[in-house]
Amino acid sequence: MAVTAQMVKELREKTGAGMLDCKNALTETNGDMEKAIDFLREKGIAKAAKKADRIAAEGLTAIETKGNEAVILEVNSETDFVAKNEGFQVLTKELAAHLLAKKPASVEEALAQTMDSGVTVEHHINTAVAKIGEKLTLRRFEIVTKTDADAFGAYLHMGGRIGVLSVLTGTNDDALAKDVSMHIAAVNPKYVDRSAVTEEEIERERQVLTQQALNEGKPENIVAKMVEGRLGKFFEEICLVDQAFVKDPDTKVGKYVQSKGAAVKSFVRYAVGEGIEKRQDNFAEEVMNQVRGNN
Repeated sequence: MAVTAQMVKELREKTGAGMLDCKNALTETNGDMEKAIDFLREKGIAKAAKKADRIAAEGLTAIETKGNEAVILEVNSETDFVAKNEGFQVLTKELAAHLLAKKPASVEEALAQTMDSGVTVEHHINTAVAKIGEKLTLRRFEIVTKTDADAFGAYLHMGGRIGVLSVLTGTNDDALAKDVSMHIAAVNPKYVDRSAVTEEEIERERQVLTQQALNEGKPENIVAKMVEGRLGKFFEEICLVDQAFVKDPDTKVGKYVQSKGAAVKSFVRYAVGEGIEKRQDNFAEEVMNQVRGNN
């Protein structure tokens, strides 16, 4: 029986297993859905699937550098305890090495790639799920390149709770670049400089600041000038080079780096779990539901 994409999709939805694993299971069982599910369970892959609906919002960020190439990634687990597990940390390093070597364009592409061990990245992660007992996910990554005249700033805060990878041009001073990354970890800028801020975002902020000034009862003839002044503060909050450098608060980051003959080209900052809605368990409600169910 020919295995269709719809069959693979259905099996994946039922088990949470990877596409390639689902296709292989259906091929082995001649398209029998129930037998394919059993096949995945026997292989230990369905054990990972049972955890597919859980929320993985803990984990680690990691950075791997090699010559003029580097990768920063986030791998998630369900609990901080597992994030400290040696097996999880080894998995993170293996994924970092693979991403840097193969340079996939997306997480989906990465998961479908074959590792040196002969299995797909997705299968490798699912094997770790079966061993560790929690949902684990490769959430995101970014591959960064530089020239011989640049420096990487690689910094992991709190063992990888926050990871920052910056690139400074015009210098080979990795220590300087790391200092900048430490600042980024602490202050969390959104952009390198003002040129990266869209006109739409600037205009939206200008409108908010204008309304604030009018609500404060400021005369309309001076509101525009006030707003431009407050926009300067806005840029200081979101633009790295305009921020006061944490190691030298009297100097802006941009000026400090410039004094060393360098400039900030780019940065990537990952904080574990940011943007993931963490489920809040209501234990009192859970107990009450059990009590009602026993009555």
